[in-house]
Amino acid sequence: KHNLIGSKVELEITESLVMTNPKKAIELLHRWRELGCHIAVDDFGTGYSSLAYLRHFPLDRLKIDKTLITDRAIVKAVIELAHSFGMKTVAEGVEDSEVLAMLKSMGCDLIQGYFYSKPLPLDALISYLKNPLVAATGEPIKI
Repeated sequence: KHNLIGSKVELEITESLVMTNPKKAIELLHRWRELGCHIAVDDFGTGYSSLAYLRHFPLDRLKIDKTLITDRAIVKAVIELAHSFGMKTVAEGVEDSEVLAMLKSMGCDLIQGYFYSKPLPLDALISYLKNPLVAATGEPIKI
């Protein structure tokens, strides 16, 4: 309807929603994948995940919930699990350089959180994207 290019779309679906009806979710996720969409499971580790089903879902990313990112053992296990299935990892809720350094050392692929920026209105986002090394406040981001 809107002529979107599937490979430019990433759909996020919460872990609890996927696990409500795993067989139906697998079918739906495969249809989205056939359209070229990328698929991420949001809030991984907070719901009802079944590792037995995880290998059947056509996923590109596991998003590690912010409530888990300071637990080294859990983060390391999730990163290794995701990588073993060919998925990337995203750590949510990263707010400081210490946590960022830990995540980098463990091989986490991406982060999101206030460390880089708080949510922005559209005009501020456009300005930020034109110069991603400068935070919304105008201060350089120290990595």
